[in-house]
Amino acid sequence: MTNANHPFLIVGLANPGAEYAVTRHNAGAWFVEELAKQEHLDWQHMTKFKGACSRVNIGGRDCRLLIPTTYMNHSGQAIIAVAHFFKIPPQDILVVHDELDLPTGAVKLKQGGGHGGHNGLRDTINQLHTNNFQRLRLGIGHPGRSDHVIDYVLHRPSKSDRDKIEQAIQNSLPVLPDIVNGNMQKAMHKLHSE
Repeated sequence: MTNANHPFLIVGLANPGAEYAVTRHNAGAWFVEELAKQEHLDWQHMTKFKGACSRVNIGGRDCRLLIPTTYMNHSGQAIIAVAHFFKIPPQDILVVHDELDLPTGAVKLKQGGGHGGHNGLRDTINQLHTNNFQRLRLGIGHPGRSDHVIDYVLHRPSKSDRDKIEQAIQNSLPVLPDIVNGNMQKAMHKLHSE
C-alpha cells in the first residue's frame, strides 16, 4: 500500500477539439471521461497544466485527472506540468491510451516499456525522461497496413467497435483502487483474467 503525500495522476490521452472527440485515438480520454461521469466530477480547463483537470478520491488516495488539450504529440507537456506542480513521481502516473497492437476491446495494464510508435507515449517519455510510468492500453485493433494507421486512428470506430471499447473501459474502472495504491500485480491479475 502507498500512503504517499502526493496525489496519483490519471491521464487520458487525446487530441483536442470536437472533430477528434469520437476518434479511436481519443480512447484514453473516453476512459477518464467515464470515470468523471460515474463520480459526478466537474472539469476545470487549466492553462498552466495545458489540459482539463479534475480531482477524485480513489481507494482512499487523492487522484488528479488530466486530459491534455495539447495535440497528441505534445501530451507530455501537460503531464510534466501537473507532475512537477504536485511533485508526482513517474511511477505514480497512469497513462490511458489507445493501443493498435491489441484487438478492439482488449485491455492490458503494464508498467514501463517503449512507446510502440504512439506519439502521445513518445512525448510523455521524452518529457518525463523515463518510461517508468504505468499504462492502461485500450485495444482499438489495427487496420492491417502501416500506411493506413494515421487515417485509422483519426476516424471514428464502428458502433460495434465503440461498444467493445466502452465495455473494456467498464471492465477496467474497478481495478483503479489497486493501481493507485500500488497493487499493480493484483490489478493485472483482476484485469487480465476478465
